[in-house]
Parts: sequence; C-alpha cells; structure tokens
Amino acid sequence: MRSFAVAALREPPFPARRHPAVELAAGESACWVRELGLIDDPAGLRRLTGANPAELAGRACPGGPLDRLRLLTDLISWLFVMDDACDEDGLGASPTRLAPAVAGLLEVLDRQGDPDAPAPVGAGPLGVALHDLCRRARARQRPALLLRLVSQLREYLLALLWEAANREHRRVPGVAEYVQMRRHTGGARPSFTLTDLAYDAVPEPGRRADPALAAVDDLAADLVCWCNDLFSYGKERSSAPDGHNLVTTIAGETEQDEESALRAAAARFNAALVAYGERESALAAGGDEAILAFLTTRRNWIRATYDWSLAASRYA
Repeated sequence: MRSFAVAALREPPFPARRHPAVELAAGESACWVRELGLIDDPAGLRRLTGANPAELAGRACPGGPLDRLRLLTDLISWLFVMDDACDEDGLGASPTRLAPAVAGLLEVLDRQGDPDAPAPVGAGPLGVALHDLCRRARARQRPALLLRLVSQLREYLLALLWEAANREHRRVPGVAEYVQMRRHTGGARPSFTLTDLAYDAVPEPGRRADPALAAVDDLAADLVCWCNDLFSYGKERSSAPDGHNLVTTIAGETEQDEESALRAAAARFNAALVAYGERESALAAGGDEAILAFLTTRRNWIRATYDWSLAASRYA
C-alpha cells in the first residue's frame, strides 16, 4: 500500500529539511519515555521505535532550538503512545473503558502546566507525561500558545471518545463528518502549536483568528492526516477493521470498491495540496515575518509527514 501512496500522491512541492540534532533528540526523548514509565513492555517499545518520532519532529521543525525540538518530539511520542493504547491495547474500542482515562487527562490539562501543582499520579504515566509537556510549554511564557495547546489537546481527547463510540457500534462515519473529526483525532493541531512555539515570530491572537489563516491551518491539518491515512491504510486493513480512515469512509459513503476509494482519497489529497499552495501564496504575498513563519511551519509539516511516511516502519 505504501507503493500506491507513492505513485498516487503528488509530492509536496516544498523543500525537504531536517534538524541536525535529530539523533540527539531521539536518544533524550527515549529516556524521557522510559523514565516516566510511558511504555513498560517490549512490544510497545518496538512500536514507538518504529514510529521514529524524532525523525518526524526534526523534519517538521528543522530550525528550532534543541530544547523546543525535544518538546515537540516528546509530544509526538506521547501522541503515539496514546494512539497505541487506543488501537493496539483495546482502550479505544470501548467508550466506558476510555472515558475514565480521558477524564483523568482532562483534569491534568485543567492545570495548564502549573509548576506548583502536585504530580498528577491518579492519571498514570500518561497524565504525568502530559503535565510535563504542559509545564515545559508554559515555561516559554507564551500564554496564548499555551492556552491553544491545552484547548487542542482537550479536543483531541474528546475526539477519541467519538472514535470509541463508532468502534463499539461498528459505525463508519460519513466523509464530511470524518474530515472534520480527523483534524482533532490526528493530533496535528497541537503538534503545529508546539512547532510554532519553537520560533519567536508567530501571529498575534487577533491576526491568528483571520479566516484566511484558519482556512490554511485546516488545509494543512487535512493534508497531514490524509497523507497518514493513505500510507497507513494497508496496515490498518490487514489488522482489525476500523472505519477511521479517509479511504474507508469514502468507500462506505459512495459504495465504491477499494481501488476506486483509494484513488478518490488520493485525488482529494492532491486537490487539497493545490488549494493549499494557492492560499499560502496569497497570504505570503502580503504577510509579515510572523505570517511567513506560520506558513513555513505548516509547509514543513506537510513535507515532513510525506517524507517520514516513506520510511516509517510503523506503517510497513
């Protein structure tokens, strides 16, 4: 299936870049995962190693300081561990099992990284790690970005309950519903925010609410998530059937066969990539340094996801 994605998807027309400290960040982040007890079994460690979160972070954030590359790498590691707890360990197949875990993590987010708050031991290692991520983001003293990060992580967790309810009832969502919810379940938005935090020039909150900027942000999240869907579809199809993939939702809604649905999903990605380029060019033409930094982060993420997906054994 990787060969289909390579053949059918347009390669993002952005320069491929990579942080020179990827290997260093990978080693330090792996220690962070072990020390906080996020993974305690060989299978989980193999899955996370295969995901190579530092490689993805280093391509998405090729020019930031090491400490902020580490923060992004740790967030991506946390998202992979949470994803595996839902998909591989069965937590995401039952809303009644997932809900208490989500509630505990929401309580951690309510602290907004307060360094004086006691360690959230009740939420387990995932909660301790989440609090550490928020604490380190808070230390950057960019309150608007911290609040955005917390809000996006809250949306991510609540969207996991939507997925769990669908799995429990063996429900395949419609395409429009899936596209909307995938922006939350994919973890792209909090990852964008921590990448923004790696650079000093970011749009002010008022400018950030510009509908044109929001539309570009949505398109970038869509492209990241749909690229992931197409590269991961083969692995998902070979394991337990799951309705949360762009290909599956297109097939379910249109009653197309698998090959036609794959081609329709690839065509949707390619059309969105063209639309992204047009919207980005319009914003860049009149943008200041902060807008250009914002756009660079999104294009780096689109290119990073494509390049990382070519080699990540997580989807082999």
